Amino acid sequence: MRATCARIAAGAASVSIELDAVQRIEPGPPPAPDPLRHYLDGSPADVAAYFLTLDTVNFGSGWFPTLRKRAGSSGYFTVAWALADRFRAHGPWTPAQLRAMTTDEIAATLGQPRDHELMALYAQALRALGRFLGDRDALAVARGARGSGQALAAELASSMAMFADRGFYKRAQIVPANLALAGVARFEDLHRLTIFADNIVPHVLRCDGVLRYEPALAEHIDSGRLLPAGRQEREIRACAVRACELIAARVGASEHELDNWLWSRGQAPEYKARPRHRTRTVFY
Repeated sequence: MRATCARIAAGAASVSIELDAVQRIEPGPPPAPDPLRHYLDGSPADVAAYFLTLDTVNFGSGWFPTLRKRAGSSGYFTVAWALADRFRAHGPWTPAQLRAMTTDEIAATLGQPRDHELMALYAQALRALGRFLGDRDALAVARGARGSGQALAAELASSMAMFADRGFYKRAQIVPANLALAGVARFEDLHRLTIFADNIVPHVLRCDGVLRYEPALAEHIDSGRLLPAGRQEREIRACAVRACELIAARVGASEHELDNWLWSRGQAPEYKARPRHRTRTVFY
């Protein structure tokens, strides 16, 4: 992935990395899950099931402006919190229940209209998760990786099409990171993960002067128009991965830790006030 992203960044026509600005990025606070908007108060098996379920539907940022959001919450936290409430009330869905997931059920769980395009995609993703699990639970999946976050990410990416984000594998990588952050699994190679390339971390890097967009791309994003999946969108994400590789080496952090710092920074009002790129994709 690093080689792919470095190659894309080196040949990028619309995005560039400002190396001087890379030197100015400073570390942030240690990552920690939100204890209200995430489900952390169940058994290890249930908490693992929650994060695997959440990461299975951890996409749709291109649609987030059209969601019914909970007060004070982003699109991501609206989904995370609604799922947390469901797990607190009823526990996890069984694999069989996931395999039978309907658009109506996930829409009702998330408090969204059933005809919202994202709800059908979420139901499809959860049915795929149920097939992937078979008769296993999330902890068994994590244990089957034998302490390797890379192995778990590879299994997810090769088994479910909506995780197969070639060249980036954002959601496949975030699963072991989140399971470890929640304290329900341990992996010895998390330092080998890249950042989880989405649309928030590149936006923070752009606001902080690390990424520079050529004028036509900058105008397109600043206007709030959707950015189609394709060359420019891949350049944005690849340059973010490459820049974060350089920043992590400078500050002595792992790239997945740096991702948490930058993603959390992106929740601040000054970052949210400026449009970021929006692409309708199942990968982030």
